[in-house]
Amino acid sequence: MAREALLQSRSVVGYGLYLQWIAPWLEGKVVHALPLTKERERAALALKLAREGEVVSLVSSGDIGVYGLAPLVFEMLEEGEETEVRVIPGITAALSCASLLGAPLGHDFATLSLSDLLCPWKWIQDRAEQIAKADIALALYNIQSLARQDGVYQILDILLRHRPAQTWCGIVRNAFRGDASSEICSLAELRQRRFDMLTTLIIGTRFTQRTGNYLYSPRGYHGWQIHDAAPKHAVWFFTGTRDGNALAKECAAEGIPVVISVATEYGAAQARRHVPQAHIVEGHIGAIARRALLVESGARAIVDGTHPFATRISTQLTQICAEINLPYLRYERPGKVLPPDVQGFDTMEDVAAAAINGHKRIFLGTGVKDISTFIQADALKRCQWFARVTPNQDSVSRAVDAGIPAAHLCAMQGPFSQRANEALWADWKIDCVITKESGEAGGLPAKIEAARALKIPVLVVNRPSIEYSNMTQDSAQVLRWIRALETP
Repeated sequence: MAREALLQSRSVVGYGLYLQWIAPWLEGKVVHALPLTKERERAALALKLAREGEVVSLVSSGDIGVYGLAPLVFEMLEEGEETEVRVIPGITAALSCASLLGAPLGHDFATLSLSDLLCPWKWIQDRAEQIAKADIALALYNIQSLARQDGVYQILDILLRHRPAQTWCGIVRNAFRGDASSEICSLAELRQRRFDMLTTLIIGTRFTQRTGNYLYSPRGYHGWQIHDAAPKHAVWFFTGTRDGNALAKECAAEGIPVVISVATEYGAAQARRHVPQAHIVEGHIGAIARRALLVESGARAIVDGTHPFATRISTQLTQICAEINLPYLRYERPGKVLPPDVQGFDTMEDVAAAAINGHKRIFLGTGVKDISTFIQADALKRCQWFARVTPNQDSVSRAVDAGIPAAHLCAMQGPFSQRANEALWADWKIDCVITKESGEAGGLPAKIEAARALKIPVLVVNRPSIEYSNMTQDSAQVLRWIRALETP
């Protein structure tokens, strides 16, 4: 359509650089090249020639209706004027640049021009603020010129206030032209770069992901978790354990807003049962979404009461707190010094190797996510494996998928008494028990005594070693720390 329009035109009006890109289609035409900043003059000239009876093509890059000259032409048309105007659609920079990066605009997105020639800079800043809060993908146009060096960094600072520093972004220069280039980086890295007027920036959302050399934003809401608004200025407890819920309950009893974040449906049910005043956030929502929830709700502090072996979430929480300057306290249930007849191991792989050396019927009390480590270690299938898992369909399915027969599973919620352990292990004829150093609250002493009574060994995986910036094993200290926080 663009080619046919040019061929039918006697005159062509545009910016010199754009006209170079279509030079083969301009032979025999009257060409009017006007410089940058002369947008109104270009539109006015094209309209003047059309009113004189000529067929005129007014040329923009990308799409002439998106930050192009078409709006200026319609603005200059007089009421009742019969001059025919045809808008030939093109490919705007957001779409051409996004295609070189993959599919970062796969869902809702916005475009924002940083040129303040025809729009007040205050409006541009205000719009950037709203787009950042809305967490939709963004394409930035006209980002940096010789006269406008600092504006893009002001906009990036606005985005960084509302989006994580690790948000995926793309830099595309001269898309689909001879010297085109594209690059993927984080939002923080983008802040350190230099650009020009031929560059477009694509800013992702908390859902935007990287796969190899490509970015994509999920197209729909499948797998996305939508959470009700959390109470403002709450203390967030990340837990799932009985002692964590007990701490949250004491905090709520003092009239302090409480949010409890748990990974599983069962954990959410327990939290609602024991702390009915709390707002519950359920599921593996990911670091970016979690950070956004904390920022949006103006969280007062985080108490990390997750399982001693849940090192991934603890590391994530400490990083988020450092990024957004949020007070953090790690509460960890007191550990248990292993008696001389109980052997400790530093890794799952080490304890697996020890267990399969001379044992045939092995009980796993380490949790469902570690089952595959033991099954894979027993490559010759010399052993029979038994496990106790939490009573939900996901845990049972994961255990079966990992290779444990359904008949070798017990789906019950612990901790368990010595008598319960003895009865189960005796019935299954267990000859070795593997468990984690989960302390008294996790039922470790009862497991050790049950194994002694049955005269079978207990192999214990030691707690991972993590340096926390702020940690206590005293539950009373948690409440004192919360009370000492500055009231919002």
